[in-house]
Amino acid sequence: MTMAPDRVRTRFPEISTRAWEHPADRTALVALRSLSGFDTVLRALSGLLRERQHRLMYLATAVRVDERQFRTLHELRADCVGVLDAQATPEMFVLQDPSVNAFTIGMDKPFIVLTTGLLELMDTEELRFVIGHELGHALSGHAVYRTMLMHLMRLSASVGWLPVGGWALRAIVAALLEWSRKSELSGDRAGLLCSQDVEASVRVHMKTAGGAWLHEMNHGAFLDQADDYLRSGDLRDGVLKLLNLELQTHPFSVLRAAELRRWIQSGDYERVLAGAYPRREQDRNAKISDEVKEAARHYRESFDQSDDLLVRTVRDLGRDVGSAVSTVGQEVGRTVSDLGKRFDDWRKN
Repeated sequence: MTMAPDRVRTRFPEISTRAWEHPADRTALVALRSLSGFDTVLRALSGLLRERQHRLMYLATAVRVDERQFRTLHELRADCVGVLDAQATPEMFVLQDPSVNAFTIGMDKPFIVLTTGLLELMDTEELRFVIGHELGHALSGHAVYRTMLMHLMRLSASVGWLPVGGWALRAIVAALLEWSRKSELSGDRAGLLCSQDVEASVRVHMKTAGGAWLHEMNHGAFLDQADDYLRSGDLRDGVLKLLNLELQTHPFSVLRAAELRRWIQSGDYERVLAGAYPRREQDRNAKISDEVKEAARHYRESFDQSDDLLVRTVRDLGRDVGSAVSTVGQEVGRTVSDLGKRFDDWRKN
């Protein structure tokens, strides 16, 4: 693997992670960060979850990336760190594993792990996107929350027989899984900001979904799949879509590519490139109420614009019920008004 001739990429001095965090992801993170003492608790949990042990394991079983080993990855990481103006460079390891995977572990000193299966599948620019994605996770502090989710899922499975506690825990896990899926969308945005190559970002998801035969795949057709998925099917398919996602920590590859396309089409990507992004010094002034409103707006727009038949049915049902309630209210109002007039006439007579 050799480093392709580099090009000048826009850099983002003092950029805040809020610039790439998905609204639902950002709301959860701002809320957690605003809790007094929460970081202390997380650090304690991180210690309990043997973060140091994980690093020692990878030191013993994987190859640490530096200027002497996997130099191309070392240079890609350095470039991503420079683009996102990261204040620290996370360690990175290459693990012998045929599965296609990349993940970030740790809180105080998060580190990135890439599998050999991933390296064999992706070209240099696609790897730049992947490394930027993982760096985004590290900078947003996602790793320790993911570890907590993993342990909660195990706990949920072990206490699922409890009538009350089990359901309460499952509700927490479901909420964390929804956050986890949105945090992946945040990582994709960070990856695109690092690579600044839209084609490469789509190729990553195409290869994750369909493998190495990129010459047999088509960018436009791949994105058309997402449109077909979102608008096709009957009510049963709508329910099945929800069930398919229920225990997923990651959104499906096709849908991730489509979501990144929506972010680009919204104009937010170009605004960041132009320098219109939140700075780190503004983070302390971030209000949870503003983030909740933004997340609510995102979900409302997604619901209102969805072509999924199940969503359309629920949406139409809500409108019909609202219309019926309005009609009933108007009829009740007329009846009350008529009775009032009759009472007035009766008093006059």
